[in-house]
Amino acid sequence: MYTTLIAAEQLARHIDDANWVIVDCRHDLMNLSAGRAAYAAGHLPHAVFADMETELSGAKRDAGGAFRGRHPLPEVDAFIETLRSWGVNDDTQVVAYDAHGGMFAARLWWMLRWVGHEAVAVLDGGLAAWQAQGLALTNAVDAKPRGTIQAHRALVSTVSAPEVLANIGRGERLVVDARSPDRFRGENETIDPVGGHIPGARNRFFKDNLQADGHFKAPAQLKTELATVVDDAARAIMQCGSGVTACHNLLALEVAGMPGAALYPGSWSEWCADPSRPVATGA
Repeated sequence: MYTTLIAAEQLARHIDDANWVIVDCRHDLMNLSAGRAAYAAGHLPHAVFADMETELSGAKRDAGGAFRGRHPLPEVDAFIETLRSWGVNDDTQVVAYDAHGGMFAARLWWMLRWVGHEAVAVLDGGLAAWQAQGLALTNAVDAKPRGTIQAHRALVSTVSAPEVLANIGRGERLVVDARSPDRFRGENETIDPVGGHIPGARNRFFKDNLQADGHFKAPAQLKTELATVVDDAARAIMQCGSGVTACHNLLALEVAGMPGAALYPGSWSEWCADPSRPVATGA
C-alpha cells in the first residue's frame, strides 16, 4: 500500500493492475478548462480525470447564502459517488498526479483520507517524472467498472472559520499559510483583493517542500525544515488561498513523519469574505 508518495518507476510496474486507479488532477486556477484539455491531449495510461471545480469542490455558498470559499469541500456523498464513477473500491490503490509539483494532486490525496481511504499516494515529480522515465502517454479513455467504495471514519480533521477565529484569542493552535510570501504579507492584490493573513499565522510556501526538479525533498530534510515552522503538528492548522495547496503542506508533514495537522478548508478566500474577521499584514 502506498500512502504518501509513489515514484514513477514504481507506478509503471502497476500501471495495468485492475484495482489501481490513476487520477489526473491537472488544473489551472486562471484557466478552468486547461486541465481537461491537457488530459485530452495526453495522460497516463488508464487515468481518469478529476475536475477541481466540480468534483473536488462543492457549493461555494451554504444553505444560508454564506460564502464558503473558492474551493469548499463537496458533500461526502457526492464525493463518494465521484470515486465510484472512477472505479474506486475500498481496497483500491489510488494514485493522483498533476504537472504542478503536486499542488492539485495533494488535494485529492487529502480528500480520500477525509473519507477514510488510506491507500492513496501522489506521483512524486508528477507528469514530468513519468515522462523522464521514457514512459508513454495516451489519449485513450478507458471504460471503468463502477466502484463500490464506502465512506469510513476520517483519517484527517478539519476546522471551521469560527474555530479559527476563537483560536486567535487563545493561541492554542498554530495556523500555517501555504500561500506565497507576497500573498501572505498582503502584497498581491491581483490574486487576493483583500491582502494579508490570519493574525498569528506563520508562512510555509508549499513550493518549499520541493526540490528544484519538482520531486519532494527527502523526509529528513522536510522534517528539519518544517520543524522550524511547526512545533507540534497535532496542534497545527493548515490553510492557503482556498484549501488546495494547504494539502501540499499536509502531505509534506506526513512524508516527514509529522502527522496530525488539521485543514481549514475555506482558508483565506472564506476568511477575508467577512470584513468582521481580523486581518494581519506584513511578515
